[in-house]
Amino acid sequence: MDGNKVEIFHGSEEKIRIPQFGVGKNTNDYGRGFYCTQNIELAKEWACSNGYDGYANKYEFDMNGLRVLKLNSPSYSVLNWLAILADNRTYWERSSISENAKNYLHEHFLIDISEFDVIIGYRADDSYFTFAKNFVANGISLHQLQEAMKLGKLGEQIVLKSPKAFDRIRFIDADKAQAELYYERKIARDRMARTEYRKNVRANPQNNGLLMIDIIREGMVDGDPRLL
Repeated sequence: MDGNKVEIFHGSEEKIRIPQFGVGKNTNDYGRGFYCTQNIELAKEWACSNGYDGYANKYEFDMNGLRVLKLNSPSYSVLNWLAILADNRTYWERSSISENAKNYLHEHFLIDISEFDVIIGYRADDSYFTFAKNFVANGISLHQLQEAMKLGKLGEQIVLKSPKAFDRIRFIDADKAQAELYYERKIARDRMARTEYRKNVRANPQNNGLLMIDIIREGMVDGDPRLL
């Protein structure tokens, strides 16, 4: 692709020739939007998430002039990502610890994503969401969470958020995804991430790592050097 034109894929049980703005769940990772990846194999896994055959819909996406939030850039931390996740996803444990942590993240680390056309960041598959919940509940340290986000090799997802972004996407083709193969691959990827996570947590206990409760007690906010 030339310039800011990229090839992206959206996994679905159907062919989607014209993605529609305003469609989808507002409880997804970054709210309502069109979720894509540059990895066709991951798109096929997502297409078969429910155990049925699907498609990796292929598009050309022109990002020239769009306002893009790159959550994995040095300008942001995993806590910014986590604050957005906590703001959108609804099914968290309802303990007082988790609720206090979510409120603190919302107040001190949440980014206003409404001004962006596109968001690029982690995809919170089941395993990633489990890691995030464990951190919020003080089960693992910030360092352990940062290390956990590298597991499973999920890469980044590209999310179209605005009408302007939807005007820049063009359907090319749809590649069939067989559930017999890709559903099993998705399960295996999740299982591998969880296994590696447990192994890493046992090998690297919290010790002096920052817990969510430490961040709250010390009044740490976005940009605090102690969070690096």
